[in-house]
Amino acid sequence: MSVTTEARPRYVELLPGDPAPWFRQRSTSNPRYVFDTAAGRHVVLLFFGSARDEAGQAALDAVTAARSRFDDQHAAFFGVSLDPGDEAEGRVRESLPGIRHFWDFDGTVSRLYGAVPAGDEPVGTHPARRFWVVLDAALRVKRVFALRDHEAVFAYLDTLAAPGTFGGEEVMAPVLLIPDVFEPAFCRRLIEAYDAAGGELSGFMREVDGKTVGVHDRAHKVRRDHLIEDQNLIQQTQARIRRRIVPEILKVHQFRATRMERYLVGCYSADDGGHFRAHRDNTTPGTAHRRFAVSINLNGDFEGGEVSFPEYGPRSFKPPPGGAVVFSCSLLHAVSRVTSGRRYAFLPFLYDDAAAKVREQNATSLAGSSYKS
Repeated sequence: MSVTTEARPRYVELLPGDPAPWFRQRSTSNPRYVFDTAAGRHVVLLFFGSARDEAGQAALDAVTAARSRFDDQHAAFFGVSLDPGDEAEGRVRESLPGIRHFWDFDGTVSRLYGAVPAGDEPVGTHPARRFWVVLDAALRVKRVFALRDHEAVFAYLDTLAAPGTFGGEEVMAPVLLIPDVFEPAFCRRLIEAYDAAGGELSGFMREVDGKTVGVHDRAHKVRRDHLIEDQNLIQQTQARIRRRIVPEILKVHQFRATRMERYLVGCYSADDGGHFRAHRDNTTPGTAHRRFAVSINLNGDFEGGEVSFPEYGPRSFKPPPGGAVVFSCSLLHAVSRVTSGRRYAFLPFLYDDAAAKVREQNATSLAGSSYKS
């Protein structure tokens, strides 16, 4: 007589130091919350399953009692619900800033973090595990706590240093700061080209139903752009970047950039409230080929408009005219609101021949948009 035994369900086990999985899921106020943009502060995730029972509700009550800790600056909280009744019956609500919830009824998030088993079985087939996960500003796992360990979670959160520090030292974002890429006269020439043509309000790229489309959202980005078409001017920008930026990327990252995407002068103006909220430059099929972003300031007579990298703390950068900030397109970065004057910048992307094949393969995913991020 043979005896068959059912395979035990396999749950993901995240440990301290592990990178937290990224995902997109519907939240209490966003139909498509991109979780990796939450970097830049300590993050507390609570996999409570349902607020219907005493244990789940007790954990949420503890969050309410600790409300002052979640300000979206030092820390942010995200609850993860598996119960559609939490939404339908209004048992769970967000409280901004700092407190949000994911409607994870399909288990997308819970599978990644080990709250429900990995695989394709429907949510509810096996028991859900309930726990807290504390992440650092770069979305790495710091600690995992049992559901009932409310006090331990908040006591631990209070011991964490400000985001952007490690061992008492300020963390430096892995960026290159390169002076004198463009000389003053060339900066003026690019500004004049922009002013002569005028800039058009630009959007940013987003993946929708497998297509890379351009969208506008003034809460996310306000910038006006001019695409250079003068071949002589294009060649001059290429020559300077080839001589002054490409060798530095090769030295530091052992990557030889051979191609350049877009010859674009952007303008962030105080009159428009110019800014660009935290984003990455290579997260859609149509932008996946991008390897390094280049931001070259063309003037200095403005306030605000500084480039920052939230995963590595609040420090921001404002190169002098002609100076560049160069960074991997996968880094989360933002441009602060310009509060006075106009910030003009030359903003290309660099990649290589291998990435060019990726660009060609993904060309069919572009939805015929002229918007550029």
